[in-house]
Amino acid sequence: MAASRSLDVLVVGAGPTGLALAAQLHAYGARFRIIDRHLDRARESRALAIQPRTLEALSSFGVTDELVARGNPAVQLRMHLPGRTVRLPLFDIGVADTPYPYLLFLSQAETESVLDSHLATVGTTVERGTELLDLTAENAYSACRLRHQDGSEEEVTARYVVGCDGARSTVREQAGIGFEGYAYPQTFALADLEVDGLEKGAAHVYMTEAGVLFFFPLVSPASWRMLAMRPPVDTDAESRPALGQLQAIVDRYVSDPLRLRDPEWMTDFKLYNRGAKNYRAGRAFLAGDAAHIHSPAGAQGMNTGIQDSLNLGWKLALVCRGAAPDALLDTYESERAPVGRNVLRFTDRAFTIATGRNPLLKLARARVAPRLAPLILRLPFLRAAAFRTVSQLAIHYRRSLATTEGGRPPGHGPRAGDRLPDSPGGLHAMTAAPGYHLLLCGRREVWDTERIAAATSGRHDLLHVHTLGTSGPWRGITHCLIRPDGYIGYRAGGTDLTGLLSYLDRWLPSADQAADSN
Repeated sequence: MAASRSLDVLVVGAGPTGLALAAQLHAYGARFRIIDRHLDRARESRALAIQPRTLEALSSFGVTDELVARGNPAVQLRMHLPGRTVRLPLFDIGVADTPYPYLLFLSQAETESVLDSHLATVGTTVERGTELLDLTAENAYSACRLRHQDGSEEEVTARYVVGCDGARSTVREQAGIGFEGYAYPQTFALADLEVDGLEKGAAHVYMTEAGVLFFFPLVSPASWRMLAMRPPVDTDAESRPALGQLQAIVDRYVSDPLRLRDPEWMTDFKLYNRGAKNYRAGRAFLAGDAAHIHSPAGAQGMNTGIQDSLNLGWKLALVCRGAAPDALLDTYESERAPVGRNVLRFTDRAFTIATGRNPLLKLARARVAPRLAPLILRLPFLRAAAFRTVSQLAIHYRRSLATTEGGRPPGHGPRAGDRLPDSPGGLHAMTAAPGYHLLLCGRREVWDTERIAAATSGRHDLLHVHTLGTSGPWRGITHCLIRPDGYIGYRAGGTDLTGLLSYLDRWLPSADQAADSN
């Protein structure tokens, strides 16, 4: 058995979650490898939408423009209710604090392609056909046994292992982490195909007593993604759906003369609502589907996984290079596990309403929804609130140990733990470089730049200082520290930097402090 040099991080799984984690580890100079047991990346669409917060988070790698260019951001919604169709623009709600005020329809295959190409450009190879067989936790590292496509085995030692390897995660199993939840009883059909008679440029949802049928616009590999619940009679043979069966489902749900043709991919599947009991066990971490799986309601799955990895990646890298204390890694679970639980609850409720067989739910879909939905969805403030939740722009870490409100915090604007808004425009581009970013808001002459430079010395490559003048997100004199993941770590009013330095001493000690602690 061959042995290789020690790694900082072994990333297991090269779906969107693992690829995003690898991109961030590379940006911070970590020693890592990324493996996947499959010989090729996904070619089916699978997940089909990228949320605004994910586009923001990926922009620092320079891939977001390519994602937008390949996808469809100009999607409207058509709600086909019994007796009427409601036409709604999805994103006319004045969201001005993000460069991406839309849901981007783009297949997972295309998303993986863009991330894969980025890694290849920066010299990172995804080791496909390589499987994690087992891992053994030691005091200072994990011993990992890998098997390659040719059958040869290799022993790898890594300080940390991250399981981005899906619902049947080997890392989760080897780490002994429970995966709790349940399966839904229904079987669903999924297909990428062409549809004649369906209005283009819109997402279509047909709400009936029998259930809900979706058509989502794609660019490739086909024009449409169809999602529907299969009748029990169709699933007795446990076979993949045929085109005729899908057409029968459409004919049952839709009065319009829609014709399905030219399928690129068809499958059926069960849905689950399960979450990992813990996101960490010693030196093993979980992210994405390895930590949480749920229904596709709200296009949350892939996006939550990518944001898991971008919360974890910089923390692993800074700890491995000795620039942050081990305690920083404890904040991964405390920050991301509540997000995962909220997604599980949200998707379960939405899914139950859409598919439940309870007579009251069937009545609500057939009778109540046609009357109330048009009224509710035409209220901009309700759509705005729903958009900020579904888009994941509202996620915050206000209760995290790694976020602190300092003295005299302003009574307005984003708080410590909140995402930094891109308002005024350009803040995200300004703070895109790897590391922390200190924003100084207020009249420029009140800031003693020499004193600030002296106070923040020893952290030059990981701490960037920006003087914003009066154009920042806060009125008056405020200083604010942005974490590497774009969330506000520290905020205070005035020019007294005592609290800021205490925060930095805890989470980003200077080179001299780090040397003294070793």
